Amino acid sequence: MTSTSPAGVSQRTEVSGLAHFGAVLLVLLAFFNGLDGIAAIYRSRVFVAGARFVVGDLRAWGWVILILAILQLAAAVSIFRGETWGRWFGVVILGVNAFAQMWFVPAYPFWSLTIIAVSIAAIYGLTAHGGRRRAEG
Repeated sequence: MTSTSPAGVSQRTEVSGLAHFGAVLLVLLAFFNGLDGIAAIYRSRVFVAGARFVVGDLRAWGWVILILAILQLAAAVSIFRGETWGRWFGVVILGVNAFAQMWFVPAYPFWSLTIIAVSIAAIYGLTAHGGRRRAEG
């Protein structure tokens, strides 16, 4: 991200290795959630038969998961571009994804728990190190 310091020097945030790790996990989660969402929308047979949801149905949760996949991909792109806000947007989307997967557990329990664990690992990657600022001349 490019910004201007009080001295008028342009600065850009370098993305750390852990932030890259988090962004790569975001891309992976976006791919998995995209497939999961599409399968749920079309009521694939990979899901538990007769699963009962507290709110909505399998198709509704499929749309939620698919929308989260698109937002995860957008967050990953912004992180790879070095945008500081992208890291925090990614953390929020990952938190929402983990919460949504808890509601999706009746349809595919083991997979949902795996996605929650990967989301937590990605949150760690995005928050453990914020990167350094360097001056551009």
